[in-house]
Amino acid sequence: MGRGRADLHARRAAVTRLIDAHQHFWSLATEGHEWPTAAEAAIHRDFGPDDLVVATSGLSLDGTVLVQSQPTDRDTDWMLELAARTPLVRAVVGWVDLLHPHAPERIGALARQPKLRGLRPMLQSIADTEWLLQDALTPALEAMQAADLRLDALVEPRHLPMLARFAARWPGLPIVIDHAAKPDAATMTLDPWRVDIAALGQLGLYCKLSGLRTEQAPGQPAEALTPYVEHLVKVFGARLMWGSDWPVVRLSGDDWRRWHHDAGQLAGRAGADLDQLFGGAAVAFYGLDDPRSA
Repeated sequence: MGRGRADLHARRAAVTRLIDAHQHFWSLATEGHEWPTAAEAAIHRDFGPDDLVVATSGLSLDGTVLVQSQPTDRDTDWMLELAARTPLVRAVVGWVDLLHPHAPERIGALARQPKLRGLRPMLQSIADTEWLLQDALTPALEAMQAADLRLDALVEPRHLPMLARFAARWPGLPIVIDHAAKPDAATMTLDPWRVDIAALGQLGLYCKLSGLRTEQAPGQPAEALTPYVEHLVKVFGARLMWGSDWPVVRLSGDDWRRWHHDAGQLAGRAGADLDQLFGGAAVAFYGLDDPRSA
């Protein structure tokens, strides 16, 4: 296991706080906004901190990780501006054009923002499954590593063997798999996802228990996710973190509170450490105990 990921394990501590490790805000008027469109009627409006407060009413939410939703610099700048005046947002995962000649300079500038903790290339939208392995990305990845940034891997099952090669090549770059790599829960397909994601767990990667409800077929209950959740708990243990994927989760007909409850029930029955799942893993991975994020 690389030093970067080993250091994360050393920083892990038992906590009893609720951290949403994956949520979004967006403004449809932001330059370059691409998604959601009018076709996603349930979420086709602006979402901001006040909406999240309403969605989590009655729960003691200690903080969130705000994740990019648009592949634009403007969206990342907008999120960081919003996070700076929103104490509930403890960390931001932004976007950078990693192939741009000035990507290292852009990464260095963003890393000076107190809440910037990671970057997320939108790999699921790139046709080339091997895109992340190209040598042209080396300057940007070295800049990320030098700035102590994390990589959120927005991947699908097709990417998992590639991601294993990438993780072995960059052992000092902490990586978390978003949405458990979006397995085909609609058809209850487990393999080869089950084997491939287990290999990444063995390499010390983190994983998010998020985004699974929107991978199901209409009408499928959360209970149908049981084999996926059981496997993730077994493979990642204390490196599994919960995220709402709010407001995208609304596309499933679900909401923040219901998914929080159902995920806790499923993971609890699978033997998960719920303190780690709902707080500790995100705190360790994103460095949320760093006073810069307070």
